[in-house]
Amino acid sequence: MNTPLRIAIYSRVSTEHQDALNQLAQLREFCSRQGWGLVQEYVDQGQSGSKAGSSRPEFSKMMKDASQKKFDLLLFWSLDRLSREGVSATLDYLNRLSGWGVGFRSFSEPYLDSLGVFKDAVLAILACIAKQERIRISERTKAGLERAKRHGKRLGRPGISEAVAEQIKTLRASGVSIRQIAHQCGVSVGLVAKLA
Repeated sequence: MNTPLRIAIYSRVSTEHQDALNQLAQLREFCSRQGWGLVQEYVDQGQSGSKAGSSRPEFSKMMKDASQKKFDLLLFWSLDRLSREGVSATLDYLNRLSGWGVGFRSFSEPYLDSLGVFKDAVLAILACIAKQERIRISERTKAGLERAKRHGKRLGRPGISEAVAEQIKTLRASGVSIRQIAHQCGVSVGLVAKLA
């Protein structure tokens, strides 16, 4: 006889004024209809999904338990209840679950089901979206840096004067250690090593 899947539920509500009872009721009912064994519920109350998973205590506990294979499948109400950190982070969480041999399923998005036939297609689409998201972030960063340069803002570490550069070379030539020179001149060890 087949043993039922061990299911964990993850639920999240953004504010203290909301409650997760509606999500939990639907998810518990769904588990029951499937004949699955519900073994654990993780509920983050008043936690933003845009914060890193590590700042959501129940999410962190759930991921740790998943890594220890304490359940077979994670059920959540919708993908935005799991995470709103962006496509890249969300895809990373789903891939980590898969890597640990733990499935996942969205109650309200039936196509998002690691046990379903579209699993690979959905993950491939999410991966493409995540790649585009990373490109957009990079482009925005570059545009911001260019704008700052146009407005005269100097980027990077501040330079050192010729006098300090000469002092570094002189001290090094006289046998003073790189660390001592860095401390004495108020610069990094790496800069001294580069100049000396």
